Amino acid sequence: MQNKNHGLQRRAFYATRSLFKFFSSEKAEPFPTPIKKTGIKVAFIHNEKRIHTDMHTGAAQINRFMAQALGASGVQVRHFYPRYQLSDTPTHLRGIANILFFYSMLENKKDILKYDVIQGTTYTPLPFLPFDTPVVCHFGSTIRGYLTSVPLTKKLPVEEKLIFKELEKLSIIPELDLKTRRPMEDIADIEIIAGSRATACIATSEKVKDELENMGIPKEKIFVIHNAIEDYWFKPQRTVEIQKPHLIFLGRLGNDVFTLKLKGLSRLVNFYRAFPEISKTTICMTTNRKLKEWLKVSFPKHYMYVNLRKDLIPGALAPLFGSILFISSRYEGFSLSLVEGMSQGLIPISFSVGVAPEIIQNGQNGYIVSTEKEAEIYARELLNNNEKRLSMANAAKKTAEKFCSANIATDLIALYQNIKKEKRDKNKNENNI
Repeated sequence: MQNKNHGLQRRAFYATRSLFKFFSSEKAEPFPTPIKKTGIKVAFIHNEKRIHTDMHTGAAQINRFMAQALGASGVQVRHFYPRYQLSDTPTHLRGIANILFFYSMLENKKDILKYDVIQGTTYTPLPFLPFDTPVVCHFGSTIRGYLTSVPLTKKLPVEEKLIFKELEKLSIIPELDLKTRRPMEDIADIEIIAGSRATACIATSEKVKDELENMGIPKEKIFVIHNAIEDYWFKPQRTVEIQKPHLIFLGRLGNDVFTLKLKGLSRLVNFYRAFPEISKTTICMTTNRKLKEWLKVSFPKHYMYVNLRKDLIPGALAPLFGSILFISSRYEGFSLSLVEGMSQGLIPISFSVGVAPEIIQNGQNGYIVSTEKEAEIYARELLNNNEKRLSMANAAKKTAEKFCSANIATDLIALYQNIKKEKRDKNKNENNI
């Protein structure tokens, strides 16, 4: 009744919001025709509907992409979303609030349990572990990995610490460290329970597989299935005039001090500042307005794209074939930015994160480094040797072709078929007793 007192615009907002809440799940992904159906039905658990916008990143992006690849291969996929969030939760309890958030999925229990497999990111399928339907936990990363990789600001090298103090002084960040890491600690603990009790766990890299094993999850439950990237990274082939090599950052920077340290912002700043004479291109995602403005003016010869729509990025990178992609992160479970950049012929100089140790061969298609100084040395070597740089660019592009959409669908379907067979055999044995 109170809504009647609002203007037309406000009432339209409330009506639209109510409509979205009503549709708390989606219909199955439409199949391209003609297509042979696999007979596999998968219920995907999601955090939010952001996966259907153009600004999807991280887990949201991968969930969306997996669903599309599976749908194109004949798997019936339906998305389900929780609706009821605890409001005004104290900071130290936000991890628990987020865990409880997914228990609101039980309102869709009847529909979800009809599927052959229930899959979600890390702990999100938690409410369905007690039931008979197989559950798959997809680990693109682990919270424990984040926590062990990101130090307190006072423990950073001096040159990095100074950058964060500069950001705090300019009010770009409100603090040098999060007031508490307890929410992430709570989620890290629940990830162990979910992974241990799930039917299977998908690890997107050998690094994540090792983390899961170290968390006590049985190795026979863990399957390494690499992420893939969208087909538009490979097609169409773009004919453009190649520019002089740039230094490039591609990926999410985040907004808060923890994420900025995680993504290696201070490493990136030092790397850019070491090459004042070289052009730089930053394609990043952040909603921190002050950070965006600061980055724009912090380096000479700097071109910056913020929150660029994902399918437009290959076109922006195509003229930069043979440029240097700097992966500054302290931790990645996979690193989509690494593979996306390599698909456009960018040569990665990366810290040993995510899938980098599995696909980078030093001196052939990129470099793995352990210090900022090492990164600068390799960058100067490439900038001074055009023949080697272009050869490595072609090799990087060839490496990225292994991560096409067809591969992830094939690997996922093989896992689902194995899960269905094991369940069928188990039921058969139980009936014979």
